[in-house]
Amino acid sequence: MDTLFVSIAVILAGGSAGLLLCRQFTFMKVVTIVTTSVGCGIGLMFTLPKLISGTACAVSYNWLHLFTLAFKLDSVSLFFLIPIFLVSPLALIYSFHYLEDRHKGLRAGVNYFFFSILIGSMALVVMADNMVTFLLAWELMSLSSFFLVMYDYESYGNRKAGYLYFIFAQGGAMLLFATFAIVYSHTGSFDFASFAAVPESSKLLVFILAFLGFGSKAGIFPLHIWLPKAHPAAPSHVSAIMSGVMIKMGIYGIFRVYLLLDTTSPLIGQIVLATGMVTGIFGVVYALAKQDIKQLLAYSSVENIGIILIGLGVGMVGASEQNQAMTFFGFAGALLHVFNHSIFKSLLFMGAGSVLHKTGTKNIEELGGLMKRMPVTGRTFLAGSVAISGLPPFSGFVGEFLIYYGAFEGLTSQKLPYVMTILAIISLAVIGGLATACFTKVVGLAVLGEPRTDKAAGAKESGFTMGFVMSLMAVACLVIGVFPEPFVRLAFLGIQDLPVAVGFNSAAFMVIIQKISMTAALFIGLLGVVSLVRKMLYSGKEIGSGGTWGCGFTQPTVRMQYTGTSYAAEMIDFFKPFVPVKNIYTGISKIFPGTTTWESTVDDIAESNYQKHLIGPMMVFLGKLRWIQHGNIQLYIGYIVVAIVVLLLCL
Repeated sequence: MDTLFVSIAVILAGGSAGLLLCRQFTFMKVVTIVTTSVGCGIGLMFTLPKLISGTACAVSYNWLHLFTLAFKLDSVSLFFLIPIFLVSPLALIYSFHYLEDRHKGLRAGVNYFFFSILIGSMALVVMADNMVTFLLAWELMSLSSFFLVMYDYESYGNRKAGYLYFIFAQGGAMLLFATFAIVYSHTGSFDFASFAAVPESSKLLVFILAFLGFGSKAGIFPLHIWLPKAHPAAPSHVSAIMSGVMIKMGIYGIFRVYLLLDTTSPLIGQIVLATGMVTGIFGVVYALAKQDIKQLLAYSSVENIGIILIGLGVGMVGASEQNQAMTFFGFAGALLHVFNHSIFKSLLFMGAGSVLHKTGTKNIEELGGLMKRMPVTGRTFLAGSVAISGLPPFSGFVGEFLIYYGAFEGLTSQKLPYVMTILAIISLAVIGGLATACFTKVVGLAVLGEPRTDKAAGAKESGFTMGFVMSLMAVACLVIGVFPEPFVRLAFLGIQDLPVAVGFNSAAFMVIIQKISMTAALFIGLLGVVSLVRKMLYSGKEIGSGGTWGCGFTQPTVRMQYTGTSYAAEMIDFFKPFVPVKNIYTGISKIFPGTTTWESTVDDIAESNYQKHLIGPMMVFLGKLRWIQHGNIQLYIGYIVVAIVVLLLCL
């Protein structure tokens, strides 16, 4: 355990170097990135052997002679530490060429400082073993990520996004305070072990409050609306770590509270499973409707949180049904998807950042033809797109396969659990199909085809560190898909301390995984042979070039290409009225008409209802209280005196 604290100390030292050396811009970046990466490496070298050996450990410290700061590592904690220590240094290395404006040296140093706090606080969140320790780490994580989102604070839109994230973060924290207060009222203890002593009649309430509090951070529907605002506002390496790793702390919290409560209430699993299905489907539908590439990726994160929740829900329903196989594969699939998503979603945000960095736009309608102009970014983004769509032989397929397997193990259930299992399988299939359509749209419009604007036509490849990190992560997506066995075993190790893993024999399933691996390797081998033969046949021949997406026209223009709106329109229309589409058409009213316009937008139904039923009435109510704020200092002092008198009378 001491090694982990050393790791966190080195990480924080690296972030502090960003502030101290901000005047030496390049030197500051090198020192900060190297030091922080070394700290993450120390943590990873400690975590992996501990997880493999199955060694649990705990330690506690007295704080202010009032509270105890308690830390504990079990298999679940160790598993969640891996993406924290693995993805964070890669995001930092990527940032070397991403943050290249020397005039923003101090701002970059502050960014690195809060980035290091975010890494350390996430590690402390999964290590915490009592309420006080957890809430301190949780608040550090929320506040540091808020300052990271506010990097470009000059923009009103970015400030608004940061404030919205702050409101949801603190609203979720209030729900966690309420959760812990109920537990403390029943047990009189701050220790996590006391959760199991909560009366059965109160456990459902405790879980629902925790589920909403952690769900706000994870981005469950309808508590997700901060994601598509905050992610486009933050620098891309920050978006990568927030989407790839930080929102998984919400998943960790949900899973941890469920384990601590030690309950097999069927309603808990059904709530999680139903929420996962709704979150996954709505997330991918809204992603399909967006043209801003970072907003699209943010909604895709909501979709993948839904997939993870489906896995957890399958496991919880299996636990209530005493179906060990269903529980084992549901939980393992959820954990494996947490790991895989941390890689391919970080890769996609980095790819989006590379595009934004060189073209100055996030609108896929203004891109196109980037595969030729930015080959590394284009190819790695394609790899990430295939992985996130859950297609073999890339990594996204493996985690979803485990969840499918767990769900099919539940088809022996009766009544409602059987219906929920069927709906889970159908939902996963729908999500997978829509995700494929969504990323076909992104790749087809932004990466392939012809440049739609001069910005895209003049794009060039990004800096070496950005390309190196994206290439490394793309290779990782392929390696995990082709050789999934060690990563599946890693997910199994993540649940080895749970009762469901005791005595369970997964040998038959590993045979299936080995066959999947052989098939994937055969496919890659055949693809390589075909590519080699093609190259040999075309060797020495003159190869012509022409405009793509010609559709039979002799003189095609870029305006003849599909738009994102037209591509997705029919699929979006299927989900009305849950996905409201607003079309603005100026029309033709004259014999010789002038310029006409057509604009189609999709509103987030959750955001619209918040605005209509919560924010609007609240603003009206608060507007009626403005008379209280009148600038008269004497009356302000009177308010204070009255408040003190009331408090004294109450005491």
